Amino acid sequence: MIDAPEIVQLTAQPTAIISLKIPKDQIQHAMDPGIGELMSTLAAQGITPAGPWFTHHLKMSPDEWDFEISVPVSQPVTATGRVKPSQ
Repeated sequence: MIDAPEIVQLTAQPTAIISLKIPKDQIQHAMDPGIGELMSTLAAQGITPAGPWFTHHLKMSPDEWDFEISVPVSQPVTATGRVKPSQ
């Protein structure tokens, strides 16, 4: 049985992101360096991840992905290089 949908209000969670728009065949070459860059930037700013990293896909065409590598954080990150604050 499927439960009835419900609307819930949540508090915004600060995140740190790196936005990428890459050919699909480059994903293997982009993810590890992107995650490493994100985590090292957080460490340099003394910020602790507040959960596991995840991806937020904005557009997926047949040959290109437009997405963000994201991680929830304990406090807002200062923009540095490709790392930007979000929520």
